[in-house]
Amino acid sequence: MPEVLNQQAPGADETVTLIIKHSVKAGFESAYEAWLRNIVRVAGQREGHLGVDVVRGKRGRLDFYTCVLRFSSTEAMQGWLESSERQALVAEAAPMLADGDQTEVAPVNEFWFSPLGDAASPPPRWKQAVVSLLVILPHTLLVPLIWGPLLALHPLLSNYVVATFLITLTIVLSVVYVVMPPVTRLFTPWLEASQAHEHLDSQETSPR
Repeated sequence: MPEVLNQQAPGADETVTLIIKHSVKAGFESAYEAWLRNIVRVAGQREGHLGVDVVRGKRGRLDFYTCVLRFSSTEAMQGWLESSERQALVAEAAPMLADGDQTEVAPVNEFWFSPLGDAASPPPRWKQAVVSLLVILPHTLLVPLIWGPLLALHPLLSNYVVATFLITLTIVLSVVYVVMPPVTRLFTPWLEASQAHEHLDSQETSPR
């Protein structure tokens, strides 16, 4: 059975993520990559599977992989987690893994900048601010222009409070549910670069 860490219990209809972390033994890198491609293909055929992202990094001198699978419900995620297909594939990978099969379960939009790799804390706040600015600034420029013609159709819509509410609501929903998740995945290597560097430095200077 996989080791489940910090498992939460999202609602039945809430989109959830299954975060899987593998540290690969030296000499098994190519075999693991082939195994990973296969299990990603198999998981993609499961009902309720919404997609997967793979973050590659280092844990000490070993290759470290974080796979983030998204499912449409807790039941769909649990079905894959406990399926005979996955159990057989995990058993096949067991000789290649230094720390076994580690999984975490969390709501998909719980936190934009939660660390996906071997980092113990979120990225620096200035990096979070840069990414947030890149996402929010275009929204503040474009959304009012898009809403403009519609707000002019009725006096109620052109009211300052109502117009501000509609524009702000559009920006928030777009940023949180549409734009920010893929943008943070795109910037993951940069967001986590400092943590990875600090981790490697601590590994090299720690007493043996």
